[in-house]
Amino acid sequence: MKLCHRILLTLCMPLALVACATPAPPATVAAPVPAAWNAPLPHQGSLQDLSRWWTQLGDPLLVELMAAAQDLSPDLAQARARIAQARAVQVASRADLGPSLDAQAKAGRGFNEQLGHVASTAQAGLATNWELDLFGANAAAETAAGQRLAGAQALWHEARVSVAAEVAQQTSSLRSCLEQFDLAERDAHSRAETERLSALSERAGFTAPATAALTRASAAQAQARAAQQRMQCDVGFKVLVALTGWQEPALRARLAAAPGGPAPDTLFALAALPAQVLAQRPDVYHAEREVAATSAELGQAQAQRYPRLALSGSISAAWLRNAGATTDLGTWSIGPLTLSLPLFDGGRRAAQTDAARARYDEAAALYRARVRQAVSEVEQALVRLASTAERNASARTAAEGYRASFAATESGWRAGLTSLLELEDARRNAFAAEDALIALRNERQLAWIALYRAAGGGWDAQQGLATAQSSDTPDSSAR
Repeated sequence: MKLCHRILLTLCMPLALVACATPAPPATVAAPVPAAWNAPLPHQGSLQDLSRWWTQLGDPLLVELMAAAQDLSPDLAQARARIAQARAVQVASRADLGPSLDAQAKAGRGFNEQLGHVASTAQAGLATNWELDLFGANAAAETAAGQRLAGAQALWHEARVSVAAEVAQQTSSLRSCLEQFDLAERDAHSRAETERLSALSERAGFTAPATAALTRASAAQAQARAAQQRMQCDVGFKVLVALTGWQEPALRARLAAAPGGPAPDTLFALAALPAQVLAQRPDVYHAEREVAATSAELGQAQAQRYPRLALSGSISAAWLRNAGATTDLGTWSIGPLTLSLPLFDGGRRAAQTDAARARYDEAAALYRARVRQAVSEVEQALVRLASTAERNASARTAAEGYRASFAATESGWRAGLTSLLELEDARRNAFAAEDALIALRNERQLAWIALYRAAGGGWDAQQGLATAQSSDTPDSSAR
């Protein structure tokens, strides 16, 4: 027995030393993150729960639309399926760390040479097999599966954030479109009234035909603009219906009954340190978990090049029935202890190791790129948000001024003190200023939504990992 131990140690020691000399690469890689944001942060806000920022809008319809869209989203369904797949792979890889146990049973009847006549036999037993994880190949596979499960859970949250952001964007854009359509209709009505008065004046001989033609052209242009705006709103309804599964008449009725009030200037605050924000990005976390998974897989591929040791055993009971007499037979065994030494495989294991290392290098590069992209997306959202805040006061002042100017010019035109050209010029300026103000409010709302998405939607890595390890389905409380 001692001789066998010595032979086994002699065979395994050189390869074990090689295994220790070629460890797997680190499970984490460094990615440069700026010390502070270059774009200005939104002020006068408190750090709210980003996963439900829309509750600050006081818009119950938006909450209902988001819930409906999440229930129907194919991206969320796909993410849930990937979590189930990753969990199944983890269970399978974890099972490889322990022994397997199989039950066997068989029965037969035939000529028995030892007895010299026909006999009946039956046998039942248990067989076990256990591959000892000498160099951690199975443990590395289980580690990779766990990392991918955590990454899949993060991608589920990313899909949820994407759906919420898309519904919020479409709802905000549709409401702005309806506001602009209402403005276009009021403008068309105003121009039609001007056309009617000009026509009366022309028939009375007080207005030149060319001037009356100008009012007709202006009214026709306003009607065309209103029709175009209505078309854009109809398209917006179709998009929102496809996202939520709502019936279009019901959606139109709810939007008409609850048009939505002005959004607050500040919806939430953003952490001052970029590293804190990036820690809440599920796509960054997933890329980081992929680095850890490929590191473990590289360790597994390296371990496949070293000896494998397996232990088997069995226990069984047998019965022999001959001439009315039954004989009980039972057996058990421990072993054999099997050592497998890879000698020649045409370079297959070396190629698998090289492929695993290439996948690790790819994952590390993608992780660093994802971090850079995340920083850029947050910076862009902050720039857009700051720009809308900077232009807001000026846009309001311009709209109020042009509105007052048009009212005064229209009164002067009715009194015969100003020309039609002055009236139309004032009207165009007032309409453009009002339309720009509505568009700016929507742009600001979209900038907040983009910042919510860029900041990761309030996801928590530790909570997400715990959920991935302990629950059968993703946490839906964040809806």
